[in-house]
Amino acid sequence: MTRGADVVMQTLAAHGVKDIFALSGNQIMPLFDASLDAGIRLYHTRHEAAAVYMAEGYAQVSRGLGVSLVTAGAGLGNAIGPLLTARASDTPVLLLSGDSPVAKDGQGAFQEMDQVSLTQSLTKWSVRVTRAADLAAVIDKAVRVAQQGRPGPVHVSLPADILLAEAEMTGPAAPEAGAVANVAGLRDWLDDAQRPIVLLGPALNSTRQPGLADRLETSTGVPVVVMESPRGLNDPSLGAIAQVFAEADRVLLLGKPLDFTLAFGAAAPKAGWAIVHSDPAEVSRARNNCAERLTRSLEADPIDVARGLTVGSPPERSDGWLAKVHDARAQRVEDCSDSILNSNGLCAAVDAILKDVRAPIVVCDGGEFGQWAQAGVSAARRVINGVSGAIGGGLCYAMAARAADPEATVVAMMGDGTAGFHLAEFETAVRENLPFVAVIGNDMRWNAEHQIQMREFGVERLTGCDLSGARYDEVATALGGHGEYVTDAEDLPDALRRAIASGKPSCVNVMIDGLAAPVLR
Repeated sequence: MTRGADVVMQTLAAHGVKDIFALSGNQIMPLFDASLDAGIRLYHTRHEAAAVYMAEGYAQVSRGLGVSLVTAGAGLGNAIGPLLTARASDTPVLLLSGDSPVAKDGQGAFQEMDQVSLTQSLTKWSVRVTRAADLAAVIDKAVRVAQQGRPGPVHVSLPADILLAEAEMTGPAAPEAGAVANVAGLRDWLDDAQRPIVLLGPALNSTRQPGLADRLETSTGVPVVVMESPRGLNDPSLGAIAQVFAEADRVLLLGKPLDFTLAFGAAAPKAGWAIVHSDPAEVSRARNNCAERLTRSLEADPIDVARGLTVGSPPERSDGWLAKVHDARAQRVEDCSDSILNSNGLCAAVDAILKDVRAPIVVCDGGEFGQWAQAGVSAARRVINGVSGAIGGGLCYAMAARAADPEATVVAMMGDGTAGFHLAEFETAVRENLPFVAVIGNDMRWNAEHQIQMREFGVERLTGCDLSGARYDEVATALGGHGEYVTDAEDLPDALRRAIASGKPSCVNVMIDGLAAPVLR
């Protein structure tokens, strides 16, 4: 007999799914069993949120779909937070959850609850399967919905009795042909501008669409900027771009919402705006925020449009606008401290080490320290905690990056506050053989909130933001990994090299003077 669980796993395998990030539970054990025959590897985590964070990081690095699997009730409840980050970062994640039996609906079954209501506001689609005959079609649709149009998370709730019922396997539906966008009008609109800027959303960044921004800039002669931080134009990795952005006369948004990160359009008050987005809600929001200044709008796949715009040669612009934006974006805050062991100096040391490693991937997570990492640590591939502003997934992103690319050297930059969310996942990383290096900038506080208190309430009103000088490195060692504890600047480079060379999940715990995030105005 072919069980519903077998249909789920075989349908995923038919779509090319090889890895699933999971945490076991009563209702989903048939899926664990079915994964064996489907040839799908399960990475078994210590917390459901970690499973979803790993799926998000895996999707970004693999440039495909990330799949997570959790049990019902509190298992699904634990998984909900990361859906927010996946939605904000436009990342295709399929969350599969167990569910109470359909046959016992309304009788008070174990963990009976309306799971769809919990997830539907954070997903593109949330559905409960109530017939085994529908499983193949629902999983097939879920895979496509997560990846088509505006990518994002999808949730499928799988009742225990449906997974055990007899079901039939059907082939995936043929993909629908998308409409070909006409980019000629947009190209003319850009060519007629003197100080245009193109902004790309997170799904078009260099990790997920390598080389696209450079090709687009070369063909149009227009500065192209990726925005994927909740700090918007004050994202430290964008340098002093806020200083010149207000001078733009035309702004083209490709997969980038016109929202708070752009001051709802006020960031370039004299510019004409255009948006290309596959989500009609974002096109409508741009129209509401910019009114008559939104002179172009197109509901289409922004990746296809961006590729279409890479054909052709740039017009002549004589005022050095492209170089001016480049110079502004390249600016960084200089280190004025006497000690290298502050946020800036630590990031500089890591950046130097990454120049000599194989296939580097950098993960940036956290509040103030995370901003320094975004500005000061570079690699061809990067995963950050994204537009949602949520922190805590860094360790999980690092494991996922290694799962997606076993040859990569993965370094995760995080503050000590961030590190505490999923520190137990070092055990997962050791057990699943997913080596990476977590570099903790340990200033013994929740520094983002500490800075808010200092700025808005005064030093005499500091409360509730202190942390200890905990030995996170010793925790990593106790869980089977490698640990380094650094208090002297001279010891840092060798500690980083030892951690990378260990081939183990590693923690480099660095005591620093925490700094406020860099802002260039």
